[in-house]
This record gives sequence, structure tokens and C-alpha cells, in this order.
Amino acid sequence: MEYRKAATRLSSGSLALSLAIGLTTPAGAYELYSDDDSHLNADVLAVFGMLNSRKNYDGTTGGSTWREGFIKYGVSGDQGLGTAGTAYGAFNLVSSATWGDGDPAGLTDGTERTTKIEEAYLGWRSGDLFPALGKDGVDFSAGRQVVKLGRGFLINDDGTNLGKGPADGALNRGGAYYIAARHAFDRTAVLRLGGEEGVHGSAVWLKSDNRAQAEVELAAGTLDYTNDTGTLGLTWVHGLDVNKRWASPIQAQRENMNLYSIRGEGSAGIENANFAFEYAWQDVDTGVEKAWYTEAGYTFANAPWAPSLTYRYTRFSGDWDSLFTGLSTGYGTWFQGEVAGNYAGPLNTNTGIHHVGLKATPVEGLTLGALFFDYTTLHDRDTINRDARELDLYAEWAVSDHLIITPLVGLYKPSKSAEDGVGNQVGGNGTNVYSQLMVVVPF
Repeated sequence: MEYRKAATRLSSGSLALSLAIGLTTPAGAYELYSDDDSHLNADVLAVFGMLNSRKNYDGTTGGSTWREGFIKYGVSGDQGLGTAGTAYGAFNLVSSATWGDGDPAGLTDGTERTTKIEEAYLGWRSGDLFPALGKDGVDFSAGRQVVKLGRGFLINDDGTNLGKGPADGALNRGGAYYIAARHAFDRTAVLRLGGEEGVHGSAVWLKSDNRAQAEVELAAGTLDYTNDTGTLGLTWVHGLDVNKRWASPIQAQRENMNLYSIRGEGSAGIENANFAFEYAWQDVDTGVEKAWYTEAGYTFANAPWAPSLTYRYTRFSGDWDSLFTGLSTGYGTWFQGEVAGNYAGPLNTNTGIHHVGLKATPVEGLTLGALFFDYTTLHDRDTINRDARELDLYAEWAVSDHLIITPLVGLYKPSKSAEDGVGNQVGGNGTNVYSQLMVVVPF
């Protein structure tokens, strides 16, 4: 059925990218009330994007031109409880829309308009109540909120924002597919112990109301050790339930799935260097699936523009389920390539990816970047072939505290096209020129 095909594609990693700077920069906050123990803020973030792809990946010709936008608005605050720590919480809504042709993968059709509750949660931090666990060594929160484990390779957020394209609109979450208007899990309970230094960990329960994620329910835990040189950690995820009505064959195996990973990140004691890795394996009914990456980067801090260079290799086995991966630390994590990662594939399964990234800061507030990806399909190449290369050039310009502008141009060249029977780019395997302009307004 059509919705199962769409769900299979999404379970393989085609989660909508959110604008990198929109996630790494908090929404603007207007202080409504503040004293020594209490704070109440009005939080507003607006994002608007204009996008164009000269080629499509949904079987249609002619390319796509479309627009996406959302506004997130609500309140957040905290209340000191004397020696008993601090209570905190937030409530906000998101209004989102897609206009024009919809995206080139056919996941939106340009008619989506929705307003829904995004976050609604309460929490408590322990302050100095448990000295052995450090400052705020106990942190418990529950409700509708974003949950992220590690660098987001496995669980980053519930950011799949489909429109009316697949399954006759049954998976519609309100559009704004690329900028991913919604990220919060529907129901969560999160206990964090030990702060952020030394030994620390977390226990998590979450339930998604996202049909594109088969409304899955999961339990998870992390155990980490952090010092000045970096973090070494373990992750465990267990599938509790899944709505099989909406599940693809891969997603259906999330029930009773066990997933384990070992991961690390940090400088390893080398100034201006950064390293990261994660090795994960999923134990499901049909066997074991694996995914891993290793990454190294260096910032030439004393050179003009302080350029940073990164290399990463990622490998996903044939039926790897990318779960709730998402935009983690900027473009290329974990949607690798703006065209490939969002529309064309490979979609974080059955592929090996070489990535080289370069970025520099010529003036304060302006970052220029280039991202290169080389994709190789690992198995069943006679049935599906997503071998390709992609180059993305972008800028991030913080014009002011209330205006951020990010243009991007992507050049995507697949080895095979839809006409070859194993590719999906319509109109031949020539280079697709993709462009977008994102405007972020926090206030």
C-alpha cells in the first residue's frame, strides 16, 4: 500500500532537516517576569524558506518550487524552591504551512496548513540537594518534549513532518517538511542523574504520536563518562510497542527490538581537534543490523578566517532502521546531503558515505561552508542503486539578534536515474541544481 512505501522510505532516515542554526540557537525570549527565584519568558521563533529543485524524485517531471514556514510561540519559565531545587516547564504551539508545488520527493503537495501544540512539559532539577551527584545531579521531566541521546545518531527528536503527499494524506503532520516544524515526542518521562561531568546517565521512556514513525513506544538508557578530553558513552534502546497499521516492514520490528551502541566524542586532549564515533547494532526478529561512523576534525584557529576541516565515514547495513535520527550538530548530521538526505536517498540504510566538510568565518556573524558527500550502495544494486555525489555550498549570516539568513546551493549527481530502473531521479542522471534561502527570526 502507498503509505507503507512512504513509511519504509522514512524509516530509512528521510526525516526532514531543520535549519541548522534554528536548532543550535535557542528561540528568542522576551522576559515577562523575573526575580531572584522566578523567571517567565515569552518564546517566539519564526522560520521561512524558499526552495527549488530542478529535478524530482517522486516519478514526476519538471522539478519543484515551493515555500515552507512555521512560527513557534509560547511561554517557558522556572521557579526556585529554596533548598529543594528548581521547577521548570514550557508550553508552546507551532503553526506551519507549505506552499507551491511541494517538495521534489512528493511528501508535501503545497496545501498543508496546521496549528498544533508542540511542547508541554514540567520538570524538576535538584540544585544542591544531592551533593554526591553534583549541581542539579537529579533532573526529571515529563510531558511533550524533545529527547536527544548522545549526538542524535539514534534518537535526536521526532522531526518527521510529512504532508498530504503519501498515503492519501493519512501521514500528514502539517507540512513544512524540510524545516521540520515539529520535533517533540508526544509523551515522555526523562530522568537524568549525575550532571554533565564524571559518571552520569539517563533513563528515558517516550511515545510518538507520529504515524510516519508508526507511533512507536520506546525505553532507553545511557551511561556516560565525561572529562576534559571528551565523553565515552553507552546507549541502550528497547522497543515496547508499535502501531502496525502504519508500520513499514522495518518499523514493525521495533516492537521488542534491542539496540546497543558505544560512542565517544571530544578533543582527546589535542587542542583545536575534535573526534567522534559511534558503533550501534540492532537485534530484531530478522537478525542483527549495524551502523557506525568515525569522524575527525581540526580548526586552524590561527589562520585567517579560522577554517575548520572535517572528515567522516558512515556505514549503514542493508535493513538498518534509523529510528529518530535528526539534525544534530549542523548540516550533514544526520541527513547527509541536502538533496540525498531529504529527497533522493540514500536514506541512512544500505549505504556507505564519505563526507568532507569545510567551514570558515571571514567576519563575525558570518560562516561560509562547503559539504561534499560520496554515496555507495552496498547491497542489491540490481534492484536499487543510490550511488551519487553531492556538493553543498552554504552561508549562515547572523544579521542581528533577531534575523539570521542562510542561503544554500546543492549539486547532486546520481549514477543512475529512474529511466535506468534502479535510480529515482526523473529526467536522467545529470546534475540536479538545488537551491534554498532560509530566514530565521527569533524574537
